[in-house]
Amino acid sequence: MTTALRPGHVHPVQIHFEDLDAMGVVHNARYVLLLERALAGYWAGRGWSFDPSEPHFADLFFVVREFSVTYHAPIGKVGEASVHFWVEHLGTSSLVYGFRVLSADMSVVHAEGRRVQVKLDPATLRPSPITPALREAVQPLLSPAT
Repeated sequence: MTTALRPGHVHPVQIHFEDLDAMGVVHNARYVLLLERALAGYWAGRGWSFDPSEPHFADLFFVVREFSVTYHAPIGKVGEASVHFWVEHLGTSSLVYGFRVLSADMSVVHAEGRRVQVKLDPATLRPSPITPALREAVQPLLSPAT
């Protein structure tokens, strides 16, 4: 499995003891959390906090519609890993992230997958258009085919 990087961003994440299962490897459900940690760090570092008191909160009101993960090599220790993510599709009210969980040195692909999100209006909980400001902020994450 190659670790050649596509466009997007690589964000370090910490593997904590509680991320491990009874066999001493990262539990399969924790890979979702690793992506969440990476995305939250990326967006907060650019002024797009998931805090409801922040001005961009309504722009970031997304729910997950679909999540798929393919596992390649278990992570068997606490410490640092890397999450490489990019946007494969940017629609009117949805976007699709592609991602890979990598070793800290990016030599091993532990898992890869995709996450489909739909933007909702916080008041109505109905799909709503992605704002121009967020579209502009997503640009560095777009893969060339997008």
